[in-house]
Amino acid sequence: MYRNEFHRLLCLYGLSMKDESILQHIRNAVFELSVTGNTTLGLDAMLEKLLAELGRVHDLPVEQRCAIVLVNSHGKYFQVAQAGMESAWNASAFWQSPSFDKAVALPGGLVKTCQPDDPEIQNEKSQLFLLPLNEEDKHLGYLILFAPCSYQPLPAHVDFFMELAYAVSGFVQRAQAREIQQVYKHELEEAHAQAIQSLGIASEYRDTETGWHIMRMSNIALAIAKVLRLPANQMELLYVAAPMHDVGKIGIADEILLKRGKLTPDEFAIMKTHTSIGVSILSGSDPMMVAAREIAGAHHERWDGTGYPVGLAGEQIPMLARISAVADVFDALTSIRPYKQAWSIEEAARFIISESGKSFDPAVVCAFEVAMPEILRIRELYRDEIIDPNKHLTLPPLPQRANAWIKWKDDFRIGIDVIDAHHRYLFDLINDLFDVINHRHGSHEIAKLLKATVTYAKVHFRTEEKMMEHCGFEDLQRHEKQHQAFEAKARELYENLYTNPLVVQFNALFFLRDWLVHHICAEDIKLKSLVTA
Repeated sequence: MYRNEFHRLLCLYGLSMKDESILQHIRNAVFELSVTGNTTLGLDAMLEKLLAELGRVHDLPVEQRCAIVLVNSHGKYFQVAQAGMESAWNASAFWQSPSFDKAVALPGGLVKTCQPDDPEIQNEKSQLFLLPLNEEDKHLGYLILFAPCSYQPLPAHVDFFMELAYAVSGFVQRAQAREIQQVYKHELEEAHAQAIQSLGIASEYRDTETGWHIMRMSNIALAIAKVLRLPANQMELLYVAAPMHDVGKIGIADEILLKRGKLTPDEFAIMKTHTSIGVSILSGSDPMMVAAREIAGAHHERWDGTGYPVGLAGEQIPMLARISAVADVFDALTSIRPYKQAWSIEEAARFIISESGKSFDPAVVCAFEVAMPEILRIRELYRDEIIDPNKHLTLPPLPQRANAWIKWKDDFRIGIDVIDAHHRYLFDLINDLFDVINHRHGSHEIAKLLKATVTYAKVHFRTEEKMMEHCGFEDLQRHEKQHQAFEAKARELYENLYTNPLVVQFNALFFLRDWLVHHICAEDIKLKSLVTA
């Protein structure tokens, strides 16, 4: 077996480092590792296996800890994998230290060694060996090995390190390729979803003055679905498909769609055809199209069977349509329309509850009530109106997130409640991104959350800028330039996911955290001047 042969060769290597024939066997074994190793093995697991193998070499005093650090397009190194040591989130940032940059090249330039200026490692009297990882002529980063400061590698050791660096380079390249495939998969799904959602956005812009309704409605629907504990794939379909609920309104004439006042019976009959039009538009058999078609066709059905277009009752109505119906009606009632003023939150909630068992599924209404704190927050996060700096929100307090990577503190409050709510939501999104990266969920989920975080940051920027302009804030242009610089950097990071995803995920996370905290504490705090006594 290959594994037993590799163990045997390593043991032999430890017994006789000068035997050229044994070294050649080692080279062959390491090469086999680089080309036939488990292609689904994660980098962390690969490093654990590597340490176990190196521990069998008797005269190679490598410590039982190692890491892989990779370089980004600006020459900055990030720890992307490790074994026997702290993760990138907790480890000291000595990868950018002067001693790391001034590492001494060993003969042949194959391996570099340095003593880090990290106090913890200095106390352990350890040195670092940097094994260069390359893809042809392109430098990827280093495999970091630790050894006692007294250790001086023999020429044979250097030869072995060279072969080891080659093998690990192969692992890193395969890991990069797998992650890049996931990024492309997400991009294809995103393009498909956006093509469909653009129809929903077009219909929404014909119906009201803004497209915020579909953003609020889809997020409210998701909040209800979370309470109902729908499967993750169903919640994802709901979030993507809910914005298409009124896509059929594209086929309704403006004199009916935008009429101020009550529709006549004939006009209402025409208005009701938007469900059938939506079903016709959303043809297709993939899960997203099926979900969108069910929502568009059934979100006006009633639990008691008196709705339209078919008269479905109870559980005959698809679950995603039942949830969308509650989310749609609640947000429509609490929003201004050409034909009505907005209802209060309390009036709209009482109406939804009163229609339990009649218009709406009782289980969905119960979930709506439980989700109300999150629903109220969503209405402030995606608001139509210009922010009033003096408005005090009475939202239920949010619990502190357990094990949050970036913790919300009172020091981050600027004194404008709506802006503070926006900032805290951005903290939540960054913590979601951290969880996905920390638990190695892959670049498909990372790309999705990175885009969601940056997309909401843009929503926040535009809303904040409208408030500044409305209030005559003198530093508006300065803020606009900073927002534009953030968006440019975010675009660069997302584009680099296609070429260097293992690094970009860490690069993006640290950038988002550092930029947001600094911007709040140094820049947005000045918005407090807009609050009047």
